[in-house]
Amino acid sequence: MKYVENKVVLIGAGAVGIAYAYALVNQGIADELVLLDTNENRTRGEVTDLNHCEAWAPSPITVTHGGYEECRDAAIVVLCAGAAQKTGQTRLDMVGTNVRITQDIVSEVMASGFDGIFLVATNPVDILTYATWRHSGLPSAQVLGSGTSLDTARLRYNLAQYFEVATTNVHAMIIGEHGDSELPVWSAASIAGRSLAKRIAANPQIEADIEDIYVRTRDAAYDIIAAKGSTSYGIGMALARITRAILSNQKVTLPVSALLEGQYGQEGIYIGVPASIGRRGVREVVELDLDEQETQRFTASADTLRTVMREFWPEV
Repeated sequence: MKYVENKVVLIGAGAVGIAYAYALVNQGIADELVLLDTNENRTRGEVTDLNHCEAWAPSPITVTHGGYEECRDAAIVVLCAGAAQKTGQTRLDMVGTNVRITQDIVSEVMASGFDGIFLVATNPVDILTYATWRHSGLPSAQVLGSGTSLDTARLRYNLAQYFEVATTNVHAMIIGEHGDSELPVWSAASIAGRSLAKRIAANPQIEADIEDIYVRTRDAAYDIIAAKGSTSYGIGMALARITRAILSNQKVTLPVSALLEGQYGQEGIYIGVPASIGRRGVREVVELDLDEQETQRFTASADTLRTVMREFWPEV
């Protein structure tokens, strides 16, 4: 790939995009950040505001605004543009509008000569990551979505509150669609070094309680959107974490939307799964040892996505 070291182009400077941009600046993750949005006047204001963070940032980041030509030598192009989820909508309700928007954007990006990594956040993220891959013609390793990284962060937070431990001591993951059919992988979960299964054996009440935790995790976006109109900070931080993994070649495993090629019994579909992430994008999809119920729920989640995808790609 031909790119400028640690240059990120953000397309879509709405609530999610700016939360992500602020996280990049605040954590000193990139060297150069370019904002691209149809509202050029507001974008100029956001750029100025972000540049005023430099004095207190851990390292300087050059923040500018520009056009699609900036994508030519970018290491990562992050897609946050599209119709926002409104109160009462599921993520899948937005698919038609956002597939068209995404395809138009990807055409412009690829016309610049871009050969870096696409990181997709626009919802429904799994379907739009697939659309980006198909429309860009890039290898699947160079196209990934935020997947269930936000859902996993929410789950870890909720479990940490329940068990009264640090969130960093919670190892649990959500996989599947970033949406209503997602599922927790309880069989692989551990809390402060002790498996969740052993905790349940010692206290059966935990089993009922964690089901409630899962429901609150799954439905968190609806509650946030009803209260403040959109979600932004959590996904902004999740995108920043994925960006750091890419730019620093960390080879860390994160729950992202990645293309399955036989893993989990699925093929030709982007969906939230743990994957090793490095400088060239998705290094490897990690296949968890799901139990029978989890396998059934994951298959159902993939089928949910395929049903919607066939409206645009009948062959999937």
